[in-house]
Amino acid sequence: MNNGLTSLDVSRYISILDELAIRSGLHFTMGDDLEEYLNITTKIAGKSPTYPNFRPDCSRLEPGRAFWIAAQDQSGQVAHVQALRVDDLTTTNLAEHLESLKACYADPKSLAGPGSSCACYAPAARDIAGIVAYHGDLWLRDDFRGQGFSSTLAGIAFGLAWAKWSPDFIYAFVSTWIIEKGVADRYGYLHREPRGSVLSLPDRGIEDDEWLVWLSRSELSELIKRTVSTTIVSRLS
Repeated sequence: MNNGLTSLDVSRYISILDELAIRSGLHFTMGDDLEEYLNITTKIAGKSPTYPNFRPDCSRLEPGRAFWIAAQDQSGQVAHVQALRVDDLTTTNLAEHLESLKACYADPKSLAGPGSSCACYAPAARDIAGIVAYHGDLWLRDDFRGQGFSSTLAGIAFGLAWAKWSPDFIYAFVSTWIIEKGVADRYGYLHREPRGSVLSLPDRGIEDDEWLVWLSRSELSELIKRTVSTTIVSRLS
């Protein structure tokens, strides 16, 4: 059920956000080759290493299952990156997916290092199932922070995820400070629960305790339609 959302609505939504980014000096590119994405992200000073979720040597990320977004400034330097993947959780749920480590590794038994584990204490994760999109690895260069880009950057990801997969849910994991500062709200996520991913990957130096944030398909549909409608009214007035 698309709640009346059409492909034209989604195209307009992406176009609106792309125009906002260009006016602010950012130009988006995207791709579905995650090897290319790693070549980009490993050269970014100050960005933490990309997690196994978006590493082709760890996860199944063939075209159609994942894509990346990057933005360059007016001089052509990378100022922003983020990535998305889709998983078919029709016979399981998000909590089980995370705790099995299949969110990180195609074959956890052979790829996960000693002592690797993930616990999910967010109750809603047991109800997040179906075609589910994960939104992560988001990074924005310091000189672009604090300028109100959060909704634009997340919105581009939301629009492209809808166009490619029309997922039942889209989710992310964020640190407590992102919740406290209201950044998750500005991204557009309506729901949040603590301890969504308590992840330990000792061989990679990863020890996280993050909030789960998410949107349902109907909520994402309403966000897209509302943005398009508001923009059209604003331009006509």
